[in-house]
Formats: sequence, C-alpha cells, structure tokens
Amino acid sequence: MKEIIEFTKQLTFTLGDSVLEISYLVASILFIFGLKMLSHPKTARRGNILAAIGMFTAILCTILFHRKDGEPIGNIVWILTAIVIGTIIGWTIAVKVKMTAMPQLVSFFNGMGGAAAALISLMEFPKMAPELIMKHGMFNGHAIAILLGLTIGSISFAGSMIAFGKLAEKIGDPKLKFMRFVNLTFLAGILVFIVIILAQGHVMPRDISWMAYILLGCSLIYGITFVIPIGGADMPVVISLLNSFTGVAAAMGGFLYNNQAMLTGGILVGSAGTILTILMCKAMNRSLLNVIVGAFGGGGATAGKEGGTVKEISVSDAAVLLSYSQKVVIVPGYGLAVAQAQHICHELEKLLEEKGVDVRYAIHPVAGRMPGHMNVLLAEADVPYDKLHESDDINQDMPNVDVAVVIGANDVVNPAAVDDPSSPIYGMPVVRVWEAKSVVVMKRGMGKGYAAIENFLFFNDNTRMLFGHAKDSIQKLIAEIKNL
Repeated sequence: MKEIIEFTKQLTFTLGDSVLEISYLVASILFIFGLKMLSHPKTARRGNILAAIGMFTAILCTILFHRKDGEPIGNIVWILTAIVIGTIIGWTIAVKVKMTAMPQLVSFFNGMGGAAAALISLMEFPKMAPELIMKHGMFNGHAIAILLGLTIGSISFAGSMIAFGKLAEKIGDPKLKFMRFVNLTFLAGILVFIVIILAQGHVMPRDISWMAYILLGCSLIYGITFVIPIGGADMPVVISLLNSFTGVAAAMGGFLYNNQAMLTGGILVGSAGTILTILMCKAMNRSLLNVIVGAFGGGGATAGKEGGTVKEISVSDAAVLLSYSQKVVIVPGYGLAVAQAQHICHELEKLLEEKGVDVRYAIHPVAGRMPGHMNVLLAEADVPYDKLHESDDINQDMPNVDVAVVIGANDVVNPAAVDDPSSPIYGMPVVRVWEAKSVVVMKRGMGKGYAAIENFLFFNDNTRMLFGHAKDSIQKLIAEIKNL
C-alpha cells in the first residue's frame, strides 16, 4: 500500500511538472503572437489580450503545480493578496489616465518592472547554492545573471522614475554637459565592481551581501544621472531604451529560475525595445552611444544663417486657404498633445473632407514623448489609421500638397536637417513640409525645439505663422470654415 501511495504521489508531481512546463511553452507562444499583433492597431487589442492570457496561465499554473523539494509554494494568501491589490491599482490607473499622460504612465509601469527584477536579484544573491560556489566560485552563470539583473533592473527603475518626473513636468531639463563624463565614470565603475564581486573566489555570497547593496546603490545613482540631463523632447528614445533594459533584467530572472515564460517575455521586450531604440536613434540622427552617455541636444544656433521675417496669417485667411485646397497634410507634434487638441483636430479634418479636401497626417517617428505617441493620441480621437502616414512615405507627395499644417512640431520639420551641414540635426530624417505649396505653422511663440536651434522654416516665403494655443486656434478655424 505504501508503494502505491508513493507511486501516486510521484506520478502527481511528474504530471504537475509536465503541465507547468507546457503552460510556460503556451505562455511563450501567446507572448510571441501577442507582440506580433501589436504591429497593427486593428489587432493590437487582441494581441494585448493574448499576451495577458499567457501571463495569467503562467502565474496560475506556477501557483498550482510548482514544487520545490517536493513541497508546494507557500504564502499563497500573501501572493494572492499582492496580485489582487496590484491588479486593482493597475486597472484603476490605466482606466483613469488621460491619453496625454500615457508616456509617463508607460515610464512608471516600466520602472516597476525594473524594480521587480532588481529585488528578485537582491533576494537571490545571498541564497546562491553553496555547492555551486564551492565548485565554480563566484564566477558562474548563476551569479552573473543575478548581478546583471540587479544592475540593469535598478538602472531601469531609477531612470524610468526620472523620465516619469520629466514627462509629468515635475523635473526640469538642466543643460549639464559634464554629466556625460559623470555617466561614463559611473558606468565604468559599475562594470569594474561587478568584476570585483565575481572575482571573490569561493566566498559564500551571504558573507558579501553588502557588496550587492553597494552595487544596487551605484546602479540607482547611474539610472538618475543617465536620464537627468536628457531633454523632455528626447524621451521617445529614452523610454524605448529603458523598456529594453527592463526586458533584459526580466530575462536574467528567467535564466536564474530556468523559467521559459520569464525568459521568453524578457527576450521579447529586450529585443523589441533595442530594435526600436536603434530605429529611433536613426530617426533622430544619433548614435546609441549618445543615448547611453546622455549626450542629447544642445547644438546652439545654426551657423552661417540669420533669422528672416516672420509672416503671420489670420484665422479667417487660414480658413479660406484650407477650404479651397485639394490636398492638406497635418503634421502633429508635442504641442498637439500638450494642448489636448487631438479631438478638435479630427473635427477639422472631417469638416475639410466634407468640402472635398483630401486630408492626411504625417507622423514623424519621434514626434511626441514616446514611440507612437502621435498614433496613440490620434487613435483616441478616432482618426482612421489609414490616414496616418510615416514621414518618409508622405515626403514623396509633399510637392503636390496645397497646405501643410504644422501643429506643435518643431525640429521634425526643420529644413536645416537637409540643407545645413553645420546644424546639429543635419542628416536627421524630417517631414519636408517646406516643399508644399503653402505651410501654416501653429505655435504659441517662436520657441526652439530640443536641439536649441533656429527653425528657418518659419521664415520661408511660403510659410505663415498662426500664433496661439493650438486648441483655441483650431476651434476658431472650424468656426470660420463653417461660415464660408
């Protein structure tokens, strides 16, 4: 009878292990399909749901079937309580957040992921198996995964919190050029310190746990100094890079626990974030090294040029110009988000279309404060996705456009990127609005963009400035067009 009971118990454990491994495989597949479906707005919602189902499956099966030394997971009540509290808080925040505040929400949530990865590593460092240390010393894959997870997760957390503060306009954008040297020093010091920890030989990790806390502190400081000098307009690249950091940190946890779901999810986030970062850097004509050391912006005035005369346009004249055009291209920028003018902009678009005008949107990859920021804002306003065109695509047709309307964009429409080799943004792909027959620029003033250089588009013969708050200006335009 004893043998039967023991066999039944062993069979149950074996089946449980098999179900657990299969659940991780299913979760990984759902993550991959979910990420793929995020590439298009029509399938993005389903992709999110698929990925969420994958994560729920992995968590549920871990709670039910995971065994350590033949024993089930303990502290189930605490685990379930934490899940419930986290779900309620996350759901409430996500439902109530305004679309204009989405960048800082993404940054905040990403920071939480980095913090979780760092805490896992911090907790596991003193618990490394003594037999592993006695056989291989501190220089082993387990220790490397822990230290990298601790470092990268801490950097992601601290950097994301600073990015959150900048996006929420609670932290300014100090021009601290010397910070690049501070950043490089911190980064080099962190790498050297990791090597020192790994070179401790056969010492027990619990006896040098203080070194892990020093590494944690240095990584947090680097996360702050890395992001603090970067201007708010450069946040798309920063958020993308920090997302990739969090993914890599999560992947380290997957290596640590031999967990396929964590590993797959971390690799997907890390690789996708890295690829997106590289694409963003290309769109801004910057190298990845510039991002890492925080050497953004600050190019001074464009050399060899002088400002011209700004020509204003009245609301009534702009209304006539738009109403009697055949093709209109709208170029949204961060000013559109700040003014929360996406809905009224869609109303203007529909009104012009009723008059037979072909209206499209030119979306620059780094317009706004996060990757896809303009796409998200306009999608919230129910702008059809087929009206959103990447800048490279729409540039081909720009000479045939009657009016290009620039709303709150600056450097992404600066001709210096094309015709001024001395400009710090030279070579950066931009929307060539100056090639349109007429350009109407909506701005509150003559402020400069993140590159701190003059935009000579504003002085072109075919450019007219419509000064004022974007939302108010568009509302007045709509009223004038309706009266025509």
